[in-house]
Amino acid sequence: MSHPTPEPLGHRSEEELLAGLPPVRAVPAERVAAAIGGRRLVLLDDDPTGTQTVVGLPVLTTWTVEDLRWALRQDSTAFFVLTNTRSLDRDAAAERNRQIVRALVEASRAEGVDVVLASRSDSTLRGHFPLETDVLADELAAAGAGDIDGVVVAPAYIEAGRLTVDSLHWMRTAEGMLPVGESEFAKDATFGYVNSRLPEWIEEKTAGRTKAADVVRITLEDLRVGGPERVAELGTLRDRRTASADAVCDDDLRVLALGLAQAEAAGARLLYRIAPSFVRAGAGQAARAPLTAAEIGAPAAPHGLIVVGSHVGLTTRQLDRLRADGGLAEFELDVHQLLDEGRRAAHIAEVTRAAADAMAAQDVVVRTTRTVITGEDADASLAIARSVSAALVETVRAITAARTPAFVVAKGGITSSDTATEGLRIRRAWARGTLLPGIVLLWEPVEGPAAGIPYIVFAGNVGDDDAFAHAVRLLRSR
Repeated sequence: MSHPTPEPLGHRSEEELLAGLPPVRAVPAERVAAAIGGRRLVLLDDDPTGTQTVVGLPVLTTWTVEDLRWALRQDSTAFFVLTNTRSLDRDAAAERNRQIVRALVEASRAEGVDVVLASRSDSTLRGHFPLETDVLADELAAAGAGDIDGVVVAPAYIEAGRLTVDSLHWMRTAEGMLPVGESEFAKDATFGYVNSRLPEWIEEKTAGRTKAADVVRITLEDLRVGGPERVAELGTLRDRRTASADAVCDDDLRVLALGLAQAEAAGARLLYRIAPSFVRAGAGQAARAPLTAAEIGAPAAPHGLIVVGSHVGLTTRQLDRLRADGGLAEFELDVHQLLDEGRRAAHIAEVTRAAADAMAAQDVVVRTTRTVITGEDADASLAIARSVSAALVETVRAITAARTPAFVVAKGGITSSDTATEGLRIRRAWARGTLLPGIVLLWEPVEGPAAGIPYIVFAGNVGDDDAFAHAVRLLRSR
């Protein structure tokens, strides 16, 4: 079902966008944490970048009942299950969500812990929506865990400049605030869209099943004037009705989280489709300062490995700034050779040997070709991306087996997921903090070959042009 492209609004200044809003209603994180009670927020994260706003939460890259029971036993208000579904086609993404819900229901019953599910996805609105929330609701009902009354869509990501005002979702750029539907992310080969206004975007993504007029809008007026009580009223949804939420700061999201917790305490069963900032609010955490070099700790080796799979323009500019600092040996995995079965293995082996040797003397960058190669349709483009990512993972595994790195930085959502699960074979980890305010997260692997190696999750679409260089400078300064 095609949708007409709205008239472009172009860039606005942030001051203009936020002018005339009601005063912020302050809500302490502790109040949200208290409202959560004994429930556990379980975040099914379609790539690892959802962890970049929180501190001290468990992260799973597998979802056996044993792993989920381990996470439920930890002293935390929430935990992540890394699904990596943004890299999968629709059928595979649906099946993975089904597997996780079935295991989670069994684990939560065994541990006697109630859970609330959140489908964490991209603040620039890319991902399998409404597929994932549909599957989660269906599986919960099939497992006898109750019917879902409503789905709350809250894509704001404060530090990255993804703000929602009057139901219109914006992103910060060098030229000012831009509606996300007018950005490069809306042209994604797999998850593209045209609407920036959330009710219309929901209608577009549901192919008209949910009409824009039927979406419950939780506005900044509701959050800041009506407060949690008004949100609780709006949160009394029925028959899986969808709501969209505004937010331009953490307090807005804490009001939202508190009001929805009150609605749930009154009996509402909700699902969430959220970006990273709601994770922090919903887990009852306040923003924390980035980690210092001393907090990260002394390195176990002299030089690190930097893995770049993201191909968006921002990543390319960030990589250019990192190069300007020097001290890098850079190696390219050529996509054309990777897609040629006759040349693929030899090309990977050649890059692996050279990179492992170079890491004895300097930090190493392994990157994919910066030009995007797409297929004939969305599924073909995903298949190419998976093939390239598999080659990158194979290279990382071989390099780290040959030489222990001081750190590993993975740039890009799919890249950071595959590097963690397949390249470094991380199964359980803790999200320990950020290297920049609210972005670029450090994982501490609990066990396995990566134990003791700081693993840095760096999304492709966050930070300014200097962010990549800043993060690597911090790691080097140890």
